[in-house]
Amino acid sequence: MKRLKLIISMLLLMILHVSASSADQTVLSVGVDPNFQIYLCLGQSNMEGNATPEACDRVGVNPRFVSMNVFDDEKAGWHKFQWRTAVPPLVAPQTGLTPADYFGRRMVDFLPEEVRVGVVMAAVGGASIDLFDKRLYSDYLKKQPDWMKNFARRYDGNPYACLIAAAREAMKQGVIKGILFHQGETNTADPTWPARVKTVYDDILADLGLQAVDVPLLMGEVVQTDQGGHCGSHNAIIDDIAKTIPTAHVISSKDCPQRGDGLHFTAEGYRILGKRYADVMLQLLGAPKQMHASAKKGSLAENAIEGNEFPRIDAQHRAYFRLHAPEARDVKVDICGKKYPMLRDSNGEWYGVTDPLVVGFHYYVFNVDGVSVTDPACDTYFGCHRLMSGLDVPEGDEGNYYHPQQGVAQGQVRSCTYFAASQGKFRRAMVYTPAEYERNKSKRYPVLYLQHGMGEDETGWSHQGHMNHILDNLIATGECVPMIVVMESGDVKAPFVPKRGATPDASRNGYGASFYQVLNDDLIPMIDKTFRTKTDRESRAMAGLSWGGFQSFNTVLTHLDRFAYLGTFSGAIFGVDVKTCHNGVFADADRFNKQMKYMFMGCGTEENFGTGKMVNDLKALGINVTYYESKGTAHEWLTWRRCLRQFVPHLFKK
Repeated sequence: MKRLKLIISMLLLMILHVSASSADQTVLSVGVDPNFQIYLCLGQSNMEGNATPEACDRVGVNPRFVSMNVFDDEKAGWHKFQWRTAVPPLVAPQTGLTPADYFGRRMVDFLPEEVRVGVVMAAVGGASIDLFDKRLYSDYLKKQPDWMKNFARRYDGNPYACLIAAAREAMKQGVIKGILFHQGETNTADPTWPARVKTVYDDILADLGLQAVDVPLLMGEVVQTDQGGHCGSHNAIIDDIAKTIPTAHVISSKDCPQRGDGLHFTAEGYRILGKRYADVMLQLLGAPKQMHASAKKGSLAENAIEGNEFPRIDAQHRAYFRLHAPEARDVKVDICGKKYPMLRDSNGEWYGVTDPLVVGFHYYVFNVDGVSVTDPACDTYFGCHRLMSGLDVPEGDEGNYYHPQQGVAQGQVRSCTYFAASQGKFRRAMVYTPAEYERNKSKRYPVLYLQHGMGEDETGWSHQGHMNHILDNLIATGECVPMIVVMESGDVKAPFVPKRGATPDASRNGYGASFYQVLNDDLIPMIDKTFRTKTDRESRAMAGLSWGGFQSFNTVLTHLDRFAYLGTFSGAIFGVDVKTCHNGVFADADRFNKQMKYMFMGCGTEENFGTGKMVNDLKALGINVTYYESKGTAHEWLTWRRCLRQFVPHLFKK
């Protein structure tokens, strides 16, 4: 009986002890943020940072990416175990850029906003793997030169112990998700190196109570032999590391430039290598699959070529892209100048997602290793002086006016090649005819000459602007009269380059000025000869967007004998004195208002082209001009679609 009581008492004590241990573990877990991902980084000089950070490396670091100080440095203001935004240098105040810098930056680019990334680093230049072996480090360090002992002194002579101590502090706040390792130059061609690395890896896991399956080892290659690397032969051993450590993953250093000593990478080399570390880790976290799954919740963009799955747009107006480029090392999607990094999966597919985009049309390209290319899965448009991909973020029912509608007869947009005698060459114009044009062979139609902007071409208004659908829908509802619309290149496809020795005004006025003679001497006569047009001035209008607005302004105001309607949409009309321009065309307001049947000037509320001020100046002179603002839009096609919709109902009505 006494023996039974003793056994029961012992069992109760064991239960109480286990409960207390569990309670202690619970206490340790309080304050741990599962969205704070922590990565341990160790190695020799390349992980320590051997390239001087450049200006671009010291700016733009997301506060979600932080680094822990492993030791105190009074001069630098570093305090042990304190987190700071990961502005380089990360290892020590005297070190440089490391792969960890751009590992963290890229990680936060792709991880959700609530996720933070922290790195804890311990690296010593020239160190053998033995310096990180807690059984061997002391004897190893005794035999090393003073410079290495000085490097190791930051860690009190035991980098491994400092790393573990810092990791334990970090684990009170976050979760260790992986280990970044870059070492091997000192152990080049050593066949025992993989097993020695495994010893260090196993020690880290055991000392921190981690499981290998949860904490992969990411191991970077050294400088490649074909890049001039002195230790490139060691990459063959690195590449086989998974045979010794199944949870190890190799990070390629292919095409990472080195600084000329055969051992260390340049700053650009560290940027590339760091991003590759991140891409592998993001794959292990399932980021490409998650991105693909998120994209599937959206809808295929209307600009996508049939048969493709991308680009896609979700309910928050984020755009998703995919590009197959297995040999690429860095891919971004560039939307109107804002670049978003893309992420590669194991099959060579790159995925990217944008911030929420405003509704309307957006030009974009892929930037593949520094070269801009169009998206093979998407339609192309001539804009920004070249062929670009394009993406329409849908407005919903509000945008129905520029989409074809069931039951609405569709007009035609045809390509017309004609010879411009004034230039001695053939040119092309796009010509819209209303649906009834082919049915009513006796009727003649008024003509609107409609110009695009700088860097676009004669296809812009029908391709990007959907002018044909806008006209078809307005004609169907009776809001505007059937008309012919003529669109020409305007000689503004190439970039504007100020002429040497010319004043800014002279250079500006000369850009696209060759079109004025073509319009009057060649294009208008060709249109009147080829199509059933009305040729009186009250049956002819001209309008344009941006630089096309500037051309329309200059053309109509100097040829009021030929045009009775004028429209500018975000017109690039700068430095104009309305009191004196074009031989004082506005000086006699009564006379001008009798000649001009309708004058329209529009712009977006988010652009600053001075349109509103010019309208006020004109109205102060007594000029009849209609002003329109497109709410929430900037210098973009949605502004100009809306302007066209507002403009054309006022044309050619008696």
